[in-house]
Amino acid sequence: MASNGVAAMVQLLGLHLYWETTRGVKKSWWLCVKSTVERYKKANSDTSNSGTVAEVNAQHYQQESSKLRQQISSLQNANRTIVGDSINTMSLRDLKQVENRLEKGIAKIRARKNELLYAEVEYMQKREVELQNDNMYLRSKVVENERGQQPLNMMGAASTSEYDHMVNNPYDSRNFLQVNIMQQPQHYAHQLQPTTLQLGQQPAFN
Repeated sequence: MASNGVAAMVQLLGLHLYWETTRGVKKSWWLCVKSTVERYKKANSDTSNSGTVAEVNAQHYQQESSKLRQQISSLQNANRTIVGDSINTMSLRDLKQVENRLEKGIAKIRARKNELLYAEVEYMQKREVELQNDNMYLRSKVVENERGQQPLNMMGAASTSEYDHMVNNPYDSRNFLQVNIMQQPQHYAHQLQPTTLQLGQQPAFN
């Protein structure tokens, strides 16, 4: 309504100017006023449209929030009913419905639990077989290692016995000479005896 009034006033103003001015001046002035009025109408229309959109959005959000609050309240009541907190005001029919839902839920829970238990048992059996195979492999490696150590142990035992013999019977040069002298032939001993006597006699001077 305000925009229509402004437009009417502008038109009257334009007509008044038309009579008081020349044709060329009036035409230029009228075009300027007309463009101004159009811009005003457009701005006013945009403002009203934006206000309408904002109002629609606000109403939509209010409705959605109301729905969400109702859903939350319903879920809370259902949760309390399931755990048995708010069953005092429930009828026998409602109680039977809740009981049936609970039994179905418990059956699903037990079925899922059994599946997980069977999977766990199967995994443990496979793991047991793997551990047995690893144990057999390690035992075979130990046996191979022991077989490879036997020749080295025999060589080490021989070296140890020789070393013990040398330690228990140390080399003595005096014993070696004594044994050699005692083992000399008898004829060699007879040869040495005159020489010993000659060494013991005094030389005769004529």
